[in-house]
Amino acid sequence: MNSYTKYIKWVSTFLVLIGILLTNLNIYPLNLIFHGLGVLGWTYSGFKMKDKAILTNFGLQIPLFIIGFINLLS
Repeated sequence: MNSYTKYIKWVSTFLVLIGILLTNLNIYPLNLIFHGLGVLGWTYSGFKMKDKAILTNFGLQIPLFIIGFINLLS
């Protein structure tokens, strides 16, 4: 794993945590944006590392965030 992937993992972790915090504070839609970006970063990292557990966890969250963004825009 290269340092670029490690950097993406750390940034994505903080984005997910900020998204969770914003959800707990009921700050919508900013929570979707932060958490969604973190999920995309973790999915990318899981793909690069060929880690099926990470891909399953975060990859399956992507459609849920797409639904949230569709609801936000409609």
